[in-house]
Amino acid sequence: MHRPRALSIYDIGRTPMYASQYDQRFSYCLHVPEDYSADSGKVYSLAVLVHGTERDVQTYRDAFADFAEANDCVVLVPLFPVGIPDPGEFDGYKYLRHGDIRFDLILLAMVEEVTGTYRVDSRRFLLFGFSGGGHFAHRFLYLHPERVRAVTIGAPGAVTLLDESLPWPAGIGGTLETLGRRVDPSALRETAVHLLIGAEDTQTRAIRVRTGHPAWIPGVNDEGVPRTRRMLALKHSLERHGLAVRYDVVPGVGHHGPSLFGRVKNFFTHVLTADARAPSR
Repeated sequence: MHRPRALSIYDIGRTPMYASQYDQRFSYCLHVPEDYSADSGKVYSLAVLVHGTERDVQTYRDAFADFAEANDCVVLVPLFPVGIPDPGEFDGYKYLRHGDIRFDLILLAMVEEVTGTYRVDSRRFLLFGFSGGGHFAHRFLYLHPERVRAVTIGAPGAVTLLDESLPWPAGIGGTLETLGRRVDPSALRETAVHLLIGAEDTQTRAIRVRTGHPAWIPGVNDEGVPRTRRMLALKHSLERHGLAVRYDVVPGVGHHGPSLFGRVKNFFTHVLTADARAPSR
């Protein structure tokens, strides 16, 4: 952790985009509660919001400003740009690794940078991702459950099942060799899990992983389309391993993240409130 730097007026509230010092090809923005003061001893929670393929990071950040202010929570939104390392590469971050780039480690480095600047409890943070971010969120949980306090997984186009017989990313087979960590399903039970999707999220365009795509492996499409069916498959897979899953299907909503943000904020607020009321260990 580096020594905290002096804060300016631009570091409070709705911040600019910051280049990650771990890898300056990537950046992030924050919402820091307006009452944040370098002279106070208050420690803030941390929520990480991961964008979909459209990369609309500031929309995500601004939509959660009210949540941040009401819950003493710093909001961090990373940007994983299109075209790193290859022109037109949209999907690498969704699977945590593309070539020699580890997107999960990039996020953890961003969290450490924020911890070095602000008083945040980053040991276990809230995590939300929609669409492409939903891809990232559940796979990040698998590899780093000790860092995730609660997760909302929103409408990913493909899911990774807790199945050792299927190779990553269809299942969790071979993660020690390919990602350096073995997935322990029992470790996920300490995280509050929320699956979230619109009831009308039934279009199938762009979600089938085709032969020749870097993420294609036998079985990656086996849970079928549309996203609503894939989410049910993920729910059943998690529950088979003893996870308590909140499953939220929102009537009248298609594949539109902002229409679901209120459900995410309600879930996170419930988690923070329950944690605050729990007796100290």
